Amino acid sequence: MLKTPFRPGLFDGRVALVTGGGTGIGRAIAEELGGLGAKIAICGRRQEPLDECAAALRAKGIAVFAATCDIRDADAVSNYVAAVLAHFGRIDVLVNNAGGQFPSPAAVMKPKGFDAVVRNNLVGTFNVTHAVANQWMIPQKSGRIVNIIANVLRGFPGMAHTGAARAGVENLTKSLAVEWAPFNIQVTAVAPGTILSTGTDRYPPELVVKAKQQTPARRLGVPEEVSHTVAFLASDAADYITGTTLYIDGGASLWGDIWDVVS
Repeated sequence: MLKTPFRPGLFDGRVALVTGGGTGIGRAIAEELGGLGAKIAICGRRQEPLDECAAALRAKGIAVFAATCDIRDADAVSNYVAAVLAHFGRIDVLVNNAGGQFPSPAAVMKPKGFDAVVRNNLVGTFNVTHAVANQWMIPQKSGRIVNIIANVLRGFPGMAHTGAARAGVENLTKSLAVEWAPFNIQVTAVAPGTILSTGTDRYPPELVVKAKQQTPARRLGVPEEVSHTVAFLASDAADYITGTTLYIDGGASLWGDIWDVVS
């Protein structure tokens, strides 16, 4: 685990909500922000990883609110956000990390599978963002929203469903950055490359090997490298940054493809 580069107490008095916070990149973000003083709210669809993560955070003295929530369900999201506000009284930082996808050529992808990924990654992100903004950030005229997307700069061959959804989130990031600037809400996105986490554990091993070979840095990332970037964007040091996407990918967005074009 990489040590945080930020000073202790950076987020004292603040509350951070991390969707998909029980595992992988989301858990790393929750651990880092919590370790820097934030109170943490996490959600996900499965209770077990949330309980495990919450117990680990509490063992470190971090205040945690953990509950299941299907971000595709707008009513469930609204109720969850209201519960977080009832518990902690505020939400200063929202990290939209929850999502999911599976490798598949577009030609054999089922419409139902495409729809499920778009609803989770794009519609779910909007549901949470909309609820947090309207219930707290817009009335308070303050907030940070960081959206976790993916390396979609040159498309996403082999995962067109999530490429379309994440590109939608990136455009949503830009739109909301402008609309909500008068409310002192900064909206940014982070685009990880291939990160060794519970997410990549489900990918074919040969795909992960090729991703490493095709990354200019000649290595894959780790979740803490994403959480460091999120902590920066959520901090006061990023007050004048909004509407932009930071790529955390060892240069993979500039060069190297892991999808073979066949005729």
